[in-house]
Formats: sequence, structure tokens, C-alpha cells
Amino acid sequence: MRLSDFDFDLPERLIATRPARPRSSSRLLVATKRVCIDAHAIDLPDHLRPGDRLVLNDTRVIPARLTGTRRRAGAYGETRARVEATLLEPCADGTWEALLKPLKRVREGEVVEFSNDLSAVVEGRGETTACLDFNLKGPDFDAALGEAGAMPLPPYIESRRPADDLDRQDYQAIWARESGAVAAPTASLHFDKALLARLDRAGIDRSFVTLHVGAGTFLPVKTEDISDHRMHAERGVITEAAAAEITKTLESGGRIIPVGTTALRLLESAADADGTIRPWKGSTEIFITPGYRFRISDALMTNFHLPQSTLIMLVSAFLGVDRIREVYAHAIEREYRFFSYGDASLLLPKE
Repeated sequence: MRLSDFDFDLPERLIATRPARPRSSSRLLVATKRVCIDAHAIDLPDHLRPGDRLVLNDTRVIPARLTGTRRRAGAYGETRARVEATLLEPCADGTWEALLKPLKRVREGEVVEFSNDLSAVVEGRGETTACLDFNLKGPDFDAALGEAGAMPLPPYIESRRPADDLDRQDYQAIWARESGAVAAPTASLHFDKALLARLDRAGIDRSFVTLHVGAGTFLPVKTEDISDHRMHAERGVITEAAAAEITKTLESGGRIIPVGTTALRLLESAADADGTIRPWKGSTEIFITPGYRFRISDALMTNFHLPQSTLIMLVSAFLGVDRIREVYAHAIEREYRFFSYGDASLLLPKE
């Protein structure tokens, strides 16, 4: 299929720059193969069945956006330059892969100071990223990053306003615990204590898996033939306990409903062709496009995605290209809010 097959016109006013408050007051578009139902996130249990299992991503977003200073001695004295860094992924040797801006003006071996406590040596430089060796490791690094860093908001929000203290809570699921993501699994942002309590009373089970969302989730598809696109790898874990819970639900006839495309991609990476799920740990580059045969996911709760993005391709595979066009046209007509801080959809392809 062609990239242009996944384009649509979105009014700029529908791009959310702040989340709904309370979280579960956000709108929820319930979409089956034939009907669209306008609801709210707090109504989610009304559209599920006792014995269904939500699969939630418990990754925790780190404050991965850093601003620092590069110092360099020259013929006319010391010069300073501002450097912006976005941490992407820790490497096995303890360094971090990062986007640097401006990358071309930073040399290998130079030190970038991000705060009084936190600095890094530029150990290597590629075409688009650099390798940073920080002066602190472990809990000391986490603490210093928490002080110096900012939440890495998506470009379509950051172009409208800078990250602030509210984002440290808003851009984090209430159950987030496994640090390592540089982008939030945003379908999780609709959940609060009130919604979780309603789900418990309705007999809806939940399990936690971990997929550390990378900055690659924001990178555009640049190939007109979408089969030529390559996904960035993301690290994930499905524990033995989570695999057992999911298997028990399947055996008892319940549905498996990932919350967010990250949870879905992890489940589909780990499941066998017959839908068997086992403990899993590794990296996934799975790219789901129309024609994909889903192995384990029966429904999907997800936000509304960017035109021509890998995520609009995924939901088109899940519900059907033509049906997603109808669902998104309904959402735009009814003025649902789009993208990371926007509203949600519940896709039910078997109903």
C-alpha cells in the first residue's frame, strides 16, 4: 500500500495540548464494524464483559529532554554553545544513545554540562545520533536526570508550548513503574482511580507488560511504498505471571484487550501463530500494516493517531482501512481531540 492511502485532513484546533481533567472524563469513541458510539473513558466497563482482560504497559517515561552547555577553548578564549539532548536508549556499556541539537557542532571527546551535578562526554557521533557517557550512574544518575531533565513531549505539542511541571504528572500513566520510555503509552493516560474502581466492580481483569516506547514512535514514514519502512527497535518484557494471566483468560473465553498500540505490538511480537503467549524479553521491530493477521488481540483501546503514521496503519490493519476512515471522519465531525493528550477510541473488530 501507498503512504498516501493513510492521509486525512485534520483541523489544527483538534490537536490537544493538555489532557482532560479528570483523566477519565476524556471522550471515548466505541467503534465496531458497523456502528460508532460516543461515550467517555469512565464508561469503558459498559462496553466490556466480565472476564475480559486489559493488558497495560507499565513503562515509565524518563525526563529525557536535557539542555546543556558545550565549552570549547579557542584562539580568542573559551566559547560556549547551547546543546539540546534527547535521550533515546541506554546502551549495554552504560552510555546513552541520544539526539543532539546541533549535532554537527559537537565533537567527540567534548563535555556537555547539563547541571551542576550532571555532565556527559560525547563518546561517539553517527549520522543522526551521538553516544553520551554521563558522569553519574545508577540511582545517582536517575536523581540528577530528574532534576535537570524535562518530559519529552511529542513534537506537535512542543511546537505549541514548552514542557512544564504539569507534564511530569500528565504525561505518565498512574501505574507507571519501569523506567525507560522516552514517550508515553498515551492510551494509559485516560485511566484514574475512579475508572480502575469501576473496572474492578465490573469484573474486568488487568495485567501489566512493559514496552519502553522510543522516540522512533514520532518519526515520519518517508517511503511512499510503506513496505519499505523500517521500525526502530523497542525493548519489552512479558513476565511469567503476565503470560499465565493472559493464558488463563483465553482458556476461560475472555477477550484480550491491549490498552495502547505499544501493548498490542508487544503481545503480537511475543505470541505464537496459534495465539499462545509465553514469557518474553527482547527487542521488537514489528510493523503492523493492513493484511496482518492478529494472533491474540481481540480489541484495542487507543488514541487518535497522526495522518500517514505507522500507528494509523496499525489501527487500519486492526479494524479495516475503509472502516477506520469512517471512524476518523466521525471523530473529526464530532470534534474529538487528537494525539497524545487527546481522546480515545475502543476498536471492536469482532462486533
